[in-house]
Amino acid sequence: MNKTRTIGTRKRIALVAHDHMKKDIIDWAIHNKVTLAKHELFSTGTTGKMIEEALDRPVKKLLSGPLGGDQQIGAMIAEGELDILIFFWDPMEAQPHDSDVKALLRLGVAWNILLACDRATADFILTSPLMSGEYETALPDYSGYLNRKVK
Repeated sequence: MNKTRTIGTRKRIALVAHDHMKKDIIDWAIHNKVTLAKHELFSTGTTGKMIEEALDRPVKKLLSGPLGGDQQIGAMIAEGELDILIFFWDPMEAQPHDSDVKALLRLGVAWNILLACDRATADFILTSPLMSGEYETALPDYSGYLNRKVK
């Protein structure tokens, strides 16, 4: 039987953006200021500072992405401390920390959290009727992977 996790009414949302996508995530955050005010916000360094200034509300800022912020967010996902990851990544430019980006996206999927990589998906998540209440989400059972014998 799969375990579950309850996502509370007040969601814990991580906001991350690559350099060329920072303007987009700031514009999106301003557009959704009223809704975001109901939730707890986390972000990597520079993006967090910009969002905090644009929204005039506190954002829990972690390290810059390339300096470990992506791993900090990944750890929060694995520990069940985040509910939603909004990650506007740049699909047109390779990043020096591409392996961190891939790991972060993999963790979001592995732990079944809400994950948006573009404005349209982020809009759908934020405007969902499920945002206003608790939600029971299934946690995947990876015990089969842990018990596999390597050939």
